[in-house]
Amino acid sequence: MNQQVEKKVFNVEDIIIASHTIKDVISPTPLQYNHLLSERYGCHVYLKREDLQSVRSFKIRGAYNRIKKLTEDELKNGIICASAGNHAQGVAYSCHLLNIHGKIFMPSTTPKQKVNQVKFWGKEDVEIVLVGDTFDDAYEKANECSQEESRTFIHPFDDLEVIAGQGTVAVELLNDCPEKIDYLFAAIGGGGLMSGVGTYLRHYSPETQLIGVEPQGAPGMKESLLKGEVTSLKEIDPFVDGAAVKTVGSMTFNICKEIIDEILVVPEGKVCTTLLSLYNENAIVVEPTGALSVAALDMYAEQIKGKTVVCIVSGGNNDIGRMQEIKERSKIYEGLQHYFIVQFPQRPGALREFLDDVLGPNDDISHFEYTKKNNRETGPALVGIELKDKGDYTPLIERIKAKGFLYREVNKDSTLFQMLV
Repeated sequence: MNQQVEKKVFNVEDIIIASHTIKDVISPTPLQYNHLLSERYGCHVYLKREDLQSVRSFKIRGAYNRIKKLTEDELKNGIICASAGNHAQGVAYSCHLLNIHGKIFMPSTTPKQKVNQVKFWGKEDVEIVLVGDTFDDAYEKANECSQEESRTFIHPFDDLEVIAGQGTVAVELLNDCPEKIDYLFAAIGGGGLMSGVGTYLRHYSPETQLIGVEPQGAPGMKESLLKGEVTSLKEIDPFVDGAAVKTVGSMTFNICKEIIDEILVVPEGKVCTTLLSLYNENAIVVEPTGALSVAALDMYAEQIKGKTVVCIVSGGNNDIGRMQEIKERSKIYEGLQHYFIVQFPQRPGALREFLDDVLGPNDDISHFEYTKKNNRETGPALVGIELKDKGDYTPLIERIKAKGFLYREVNKDSTLFQMLV
């Protein structure tokens, strides 16, 4: 790591060198014109498909570039990293390719699909340690182990060689795009991707607007830029796991504050809606982080009309087991799924009355849990109602009130929602 601390300047030459270092290992990914999105937004939308990379994310670029340049002394005790999943796969792939032993710390909440992929790519050359609930928990433990075992730490984003590797995405997309790029949208977790890509574009396409996108539950770079210094978030929502970072990098912060035009914060529910749309309409399988850049287009709909837009689809490592939660979050965000605690009179026919007189003709009961207590006049039930149209919400509430049912909206109480749903 010393060479990284001593190196004060990061520039496009580092990215060009990185592109030569990794050229025989990574797969150049396509820059695809998307007809559906282009028509929807009245512009030219291109998707840089890093989800089609060998390990299904851009992370292999930075990981391999860093590891390939380690000295024999830095490799003698093996390497170590912390990752929410995609960096881990890049490190695992590199370890097996270069015959290096790696120890990989990942949050216990990491989707099983990503853990299995790390095992697949690393085989006997990597050891996986699951610890904590977030990337930052795993990062802390990996740092401790790095000191104890004298292993070289491969940072997922706050490392100049890693940033240079991620910047090679921009080398490809500029070579492939037939038009001048007006806007580039890319996800920000720790900031490595935008730091690398943005540096390259600032040099070779200075007129391109660089828009970073963060999940609402982990806006670490936006908060840091607003305060003028790296600022750690107290709590984060780990759902968009590839971008759920409490503390962005100091190197990436210093680069991003100079190059980024704006950072957009997108609700997790909107990310889920976009993820499902990409799958249903374009047959593109992405993870939540991979959908961030496309999810931000609605917020820039007016500015991008008639322009050329590139969205980096950063990764496609999505666990099918998460799809139910993704659908649920999408419906809640779209105003189509509502949860209530309803006090039902403990008398025959009360539930039938609710079904007949409260539910609309297109409303469905998606969840029902009832607790009957014989010594009470009323019993609470957790009721989930799915609407066909969000405009049906107000009439539903009016009918609940008109029938005199006591109720509480769980969706509007974040603490209650986390406990019950």
